[in-house]
Amino acid sequence: MPGTTPLPRTRELLEEGRRKGLHLGGQVAVWHRGREVASFAFGEAVPGTPVAPEQMMLWLSATKPVTAVLVAQLWERGRLALDDPVAAHLPAFGAGGKEGITIRHLLTHTAGIRMLDVGWPQRPWAEILAGIAARRLEPHWVPGRKAGYHLTSSWFVLGEIVEKLTGQPFPQVAREELFEPLGMRSSWIGMADADFDAVAPLLVPVWNTAAKPAELHPWHERSYVVAPSPGGNGWGPVRELARFYEMLRRGGELDGVRILSPQTVEALAARHRVGLYDHTFRAALDWGLGVVVNSAWHGEADAPHSFGPHASLRAYGHSGFRSTAAFCDPEPGLVVAFALNGTPAEAAHRRRAHHLCGAIYEDLGLSGEGYNP
Repeated sequence: MPGTTPLPRTRELLEEGRRKGLHLGGQVAVWHRGREVASFAFGEAVPGTPVAPEQMMLWLSATKPVTAVLVAQLWERGRLALDDPVAAHLPAFGAGGKEGITIRHLLTHTAGIRMLDVGWPQRPWAEILAGIAARRLEPHWVPGRKAGYHLTSSWFVLGEIVEKLTGQPFPQVAREELFEPLGMRSSWIGMADADFDAVAPLLVPVWNTAAKPAELHPWHERSYVVAPSPGGNGWGPVRELARFYEMLRRGGELDGVRILSPQTVEALAARHRVGLYDHTFRAALDWGLGVVVNSAWHGEADAPHSFGPHASLRAYGHSGFRSTAAFCDPEPGLVVAFALNGTPAEAAHRRRAHHLCGAIYEDLGLSGEGYNP
């Protein structure tokens, strides 16, 4: 495409990952100072079938900031407050010692309802919410003062709040309030069963490359795509996920469409949780409202959700299970999104993501800017 940047070091690392069996292929999109400078697919979806740029990649936990923005819209419109008890909106949630958990606690992973198999996608939405409501607060947990990454549970609760305050199903809200206005027309978080057959050929499967030989995860199958998981099953081309972050980088507006006010975006990306030890990831991580804020200053260079060696301390975003990452770095004006269709072992993925993010900065001549341990 005209005006794009070759990203030679980045492409070299992606091919090296293919040779090592970390992934078969994927997609990458990069914006710099308001311009899309790279958007490409590489490698294979399955052996013998190349990945195409218009295909849909699974974002996994990189979905979480999308849900956070839907909550932030409701906050901006006065429908909720960050320090509202969750039980003020969902009374059943207050059982089992959870009456003190607030919306802010859910967004910052300090709520204390981590260790819960919600039964998705086998259980319907209402049953999942009933199971979470019946769960007791984790022992010895003080909401807001102890931290630990919540994989799915708190995000279903946030999704239910969105549904209750809008009166619409969560997938519909995501489409109407975010994806369609931003031109992300191939992006979904759950969908009607009738829509699945049309999108199924566009889904890029994810391989468990930690297994030898590699095995397909089931996440592209109908039940995993149709049933929404607000913290984990966004699907779409990576170039569309990059548009979401470019909207945030520009203060909540893209192509004349305003999603959030600049003040709300600033609040989203601010450090609401600083230096707390994360009892899930076993590392100190800083958190905004549903986004990770660059935590490299705590000393672990390739910690979970790393944005690489050159990101400024203002960089924020989210990764998805051993495969996906998207973030905005306001200081150099950079947006990065990538999804790789292989989930290697945790340590191998952290190295892969750390070096890949670093290579993108280096290819753009940005390696001298920002934080460089």
